[in-house]
Amino acid sequence: MSWKNVEIKAKCADITVLEKILLEHQADYRGLDHQIDTYFKVPNGRLKLREGNIENALIHYDRGNQAKPKLSSVTYYQPNKSADLKATLTAALGVKVVVDKKRQIFFIGNVKFHLDRVERLGTFVEIEAIDNDGTMDLATLQKQCYDYMAILLIKEADLLAVSYSDLLLELVR
Repeated sequence: MSWKNVEIKAKCADITVLEKILLEHQADYRGLDHQIDTYFKVPNGRLKLREGNIENALIHYDRGNQAKPKLSSVTYYQPNKSADLKATLTAALGVKVVVDKKRQIFFIGNVKFHLDRVERLGTFVEIEAIDNDGTMDLATLQKQCYDYMAILLIKEADLLAVSYSDLLLELVR
């Protein structure tokens, strides 16, 4: 399955405030997921295996690094939970980095929200305006992202250009 989305990631000092705002806006809370994302060494984009209690998927995505709402092209595969897949990918590609996080997942319509506590990095919020059937234009997705940034009081200065994997790799350099 493939789709496009516009997303942001931002530092967040207190995710409990954002949780309250989301619930006040009737967000559908899907639960708390402990996720291990294993990023593999690939020549194009990013490839990660997500292992969680709620979400399990092999995800390839490509997007620019910029501190503003950014377009991502995503290919998503939901395998059966299997250590064999991880072992095969590790043997074939090598592991780049592992991200360990606890993620609260919310939805309002086609917009997905993550309130993340990431090991070694801290607390963050992500907003993803998702077009999974090709019916939404880029301007609509960007507007949704900006509108929810305002509702959640996310400042431009808090936006991150890079992924958690990049932030973790910076810690070891």
